[in-house]
Amino acid sequence: MSRRRFEDQIVVVSGGASGVGKAIALKASAEGAHVAIFDILDKEGRETANLIRSAGGNAQFYKTDVRQQSQVRESVRSTIDSFHSIDIVFNHAGTVIVKPFLETTTKDWNSLMDTNVTSMVHVCQATIPHMISRGKGSIVNTCSISGLTASALEAAYCVSKGACIQLTRAIAVEFRDRNIRCNGVCPGFIRTPHGMLEVESLVAQGQTFGDEDIAKMQGRICEPNEVADAALFLASDEASFINGELLVIDNAALATT
Repeated sequence: MSRRRFEDQIVVVSGGASGVGKAIALKASAEGAHVAIFDILDKEGRETANLIRSAGGNAQFYKTDVRQQSQVRESVRSTIDSFHSIDIVFNHAGTVIVKPFLETTTKDWNSLMDTNVTSMVHVCQATIPHMISRGKGSIVNTCSISGLTASALEAAYCVSKGACIQLTRAIAVEFRDRNIRCNGVCPGFIRTPHGMLEVESLVAQGQTFGDEDIAKMQGRICEPNEVADAALFLASDEASFINGELLVIDNAALATT
């Protein structure tokens, strides 16, 4: 029997309770990983961990508000206590605010930056030391095509995802000599609660944005497993010389701009 890609590796998934994060957690487990799920969604997080265990995998859920550094550090300590190391991190936790720029408050701005960017900083700062002690590690950050292009009513979101992209590159450069890689995935619209919230919010702001608009932009809506497959590739040894890069997952949407 061939060895699975992540056999006995310890994988942390922030935002792993639902959507793409859940797909990543399930697929990583199916590839042999032991999975630690960090998420603020208690019920969904426990359900995802139970799904993994019922399929014969090993998973723990740690209710974590990744915006809070103390909670992230405690969950990382618990992960180390349970699994003894951390090999791979998927930073997926995030949200969206759709609002006219002139109506976007400082509170909106700070909230989005905390959830989308500062959360990644907290998780990376807490987990990279353990990767250094192991002599290698891999990080995959969920960014967005919104960090590469811009759209009306989403200034704060676009800026936050642009920051995620630069954080990804900066970590890759700084820790390359420690054998730690950091890459990002940049999806378009995905069939997840986050993706549907974005569409609903755009419609609520008066934009016509239905299935036909998504089809015109990217052919069809992206499925969570399609993003998860790309993220797992970047995390794996198959991508051992890919570092500081972005994998755009949008069915040529960006190519048309």
